[in-house]
Amino acid sequence: MNPWIITAIILVIIIAALAFLYYRGNKMQKEQAEQREKLEQAAQQTTMLVIDKKRMPLQDAGLPQIVIDQTPKRARRAKVPVVKAKVGPRVMTLIADEDIFDEIPVKAQIKAMVSGIYITGIKNYRKTPVAAPEKKGFMARVRRTLHKAQNELDETKKQEEKEKAKKAAKNKKKK
Repeated sequence: MNPWIITAIILVIIIAALAFLYYRGNKMQKEQAEQREKLEQAAQQTTMLVIDKKRMPLQDAGLPQIVIDQTPKRARRAKVPVVKAKVGPRVMTLIADEDIFDEIPVKAQIKAMVSGIYITGIKNYRKTPVAAPEKKGFMARVRRTLHKAQNELDETKKQEEKEKAKKAAKNKKKK
């Protein structure tokens, strides 16, 4: 067979796979947005005393068996942010949103937005300074360094544009 035909076939297969992934990604993104909207609608403000928080596999988190049964098998081994808190007279195990997990103070009373067993947001800390987030891994440090470098680059570009504008204004006045 001609190598160009083989290359064309492989190229068509790759393009089809990328188109499928793009379509599937958009569909999943829309579903996730709908689910997040439903969570926010069902959320209630609750006062709780946070006892402990950590990331652990779903099976070891001490959640009800129904929750574990409803999750896909591949997700059961993934580590989730788990918060053990006293809500009223009961000690409960809750799952926190990944974005707010680092902001939750330990051994402190907070007002949180809770939807079922899922903590979606924190509204109020009671006389507790927020602890500094835990140290991140190597990739987080690299991202932070790149972000700082990008910000510095943007600032220098802004300064250069201001200087060019000043020079242009001076040249305009001279004429």
